[in-house]
Amino acid sequence: MKKDLGSIPAVFPMPVLMIGTYDEEDKIDVMNAAWGQICDYDKIILSLTETHKTTANIKLHKAFTVALADETHMKEADYFGMVSANQKADKFEKTGFHAVKSAHVHAPVIEEFPLVMECELFEIIDTDSIYGIVGKIVNVSADEEVLDDEGKVDVKKLNALIFDQFRHGYYTVGEKAGQGFSIGKQLLKE
Repeated sequence: MKKDLGSIPAVFPMPVLMIGTYDEEDKIDVMNAAWGQICDYDKIILSLTETHKTTANIKLHKAFTVALADETHMKEADYFGMVSANQKADKFEKTGFHAVKSAHVHAPVIEEFPLVMECELFEIIDTDSIYGIVGKIVNVSADEEVLDDEGKVDVKKLNALIFDQFRHGYYTVGEKAGQGFSIGKQLLKE
């Protein structure tokens, strides 16, 4: 029997996204954002608030990067979610991380994270119920160590973090359970 839990954000898993931007002086800011997802083949939406420094930076430069946090860098990823650049402008420097300017957009690529999407601001959705930043993905780059023999991302090698909204834990992807757009074909035959 099911038990009522009330109104909670009950989606699992949630990605652990590192949003990279430059401020008005081209200083690096990185924010941990779990509320984001792909919303089209070449677009990503981030549910942020207008009060984030990251939001102001995105509006200023019309660009941002989205990196997938990995288990190796969990401590720093968590720190990026705990500390606001509005209060601590040097939070990126404190981690000892390194960044290079994206070749495709005016935003930083954090070298320690193994996969990054480089995005142009596509639109801002501002309604009574949502503030969403939609980015057009213009390039994805990945460390060679997380690619398979065919040059595709291997999620086991990526070791990306996922966030558990129920107990606020970080997890990594486990074993493959099945092949998408394939396993369901069994029911097509019936």
